[in-house]
Amino acid sequence: MALVLALAAAVLHAVFGALQKGRYDPWLARGTVDFCYSAIAAPLALFVVPWPEPHMWLIFAGAYVIHVCYKLLQAWAYTKGAYTVVYPVVRGTGPLFAVIGAGIIFSETFSSVQWMGVAVLLAGIFGLAVYNLATITADRDTLVSALGLAVLTGLFVALYTTYDAYGIRATADPLTFLAWFFFLDGLGVMPGIAWMHYRRMAQKPELVPLFRLGVIGGVTAMASFGSIMLATRLDQVGEAAVLRETSTVFAAIIGWVFLKETVGPRRLGLMALIAVGAVIVELGG
Repeated sequence: MALVLALAAAVLHAVFGALQKGRYDPWLARGTVDFCYSAIAAPLALFVVPWPEPHMWLIFAGAYVIHVCYKLLQAWAYTKGAYTVVYPVVRGTGPLFAVIGAGIIFSETFSSVQWMGVAVLLAGIFGLAVYNLATITADRDTLVSALGLAVLTGLFVALYTTYDAYGIRATADPLTFLAWFFFLDGLGVMPGIAWMHYRRMAQKPELVPLFRLGVIGGVTAMASFGSIMLATRLDQVGEAAVLRETSTVFAAIIGWVFLKETVGPRRLGLMALIAVGAVIVELGG
């Protein structure tokens, strides 16, 4: 079940990343998605699931700060670089530090075979990023800053993965954590930034398609994050974090099919390397 949930999170996260990098400004898209999933989660948090235990409020406060930093860095990176360059670096940096963090916080250990799988997966992810960097023509003048932001974003991916895994294990009902997380996480910062961006736009996008994107993205984000959090509650945090990064494969496919970004045989080979690495991690456990 943890394996299925982690792979589902990978597919959904790639879809979510593509939605954020699509037709709308990344800041506007992210803020709209946050507002929508907060609105969707509000009745669930307030009227359906049990209320959080008193010690959970401090955990929610920490999660809020970490996720705001992550989202600010990711949206900034998307404004600087191409999706197929930024996304692999973010997702490649994340699992390495998540595995290390899980070892420190949860005393998890990886076998030598699993570490080999991590190395293979990271070789594929970073190889994909390097190949994209060498061949892509869009946003060349901002690619270096985009890569720096992508690495920082990856560090926050690892931080929120381990921290939120701790949070969902700290409450009796995991659905309480998820409902209240989304209700609180979507309030404040990102919708406020989106509103400021919208007001400054010379050509404002129509609101109905924008909020349609927000609802679709919100449901996708809730399903993706909920899947990976439940996977970390059922099994090792490190394994779930690594398996989720097969999202890079799905992201490249989405970038090729829907965003019209070029995919060739070398990139297909690197994507296969990512998948092989994930398989080695799972079988070596």
